[in-house]
Amino acid sequence: MARYSSGVLTGAGSTTLPIISLYGTASVGARIREIGLTNTTSTAVALKLIRLVATGTQGAALVEAKHDIESGAAVATAVTTHTVDPTASAVDLGYRASLGAAVGAGVIWTFGDTGLRVQPATTSGIGVIVENGTGQATQAYIVWDE
Repeated sequence: MARYSSGVLTGAGSTTLPIISLYGTASVGARIREIGLTNTTSTAVALKLIRLVATGTQGAALVEAKHDIESGAAVATAVTTHTVDPTASAVDLGYRASLGAAVGAGVIWTFGDTGLRVQPATTSGIGVIVENGTGQATQAYIVWDE
């Protein structure tokens, strides 16, 4: 398996607009290994991880970096803050974080030996949204295997 990563200074997002997400394709999924989030403001923000079953209107595609320079190009697509709500699965993934009211307050979620699976489908993804309250610009990254 090849490993890839991508990161971005996100928009504020909302309780329905993911600030960062990763989508598979019709034939290739992904296994997310790690997601990191840090606050860029002095206002606290609560975030949670959700499974996505429709794309809405995705934000800009991010550049996917290869961890091994000899790997092929990434197939999964990382995107920044959505502009139209995607559809979230009814199943909550359970990961939550409250980033403190300080620049640099953050969290790193890791997903064990098998990773967090993004199924092969153009509408299948994993995203980070604001759990409640007002969103904040956040530094965010995703690491995944294909």
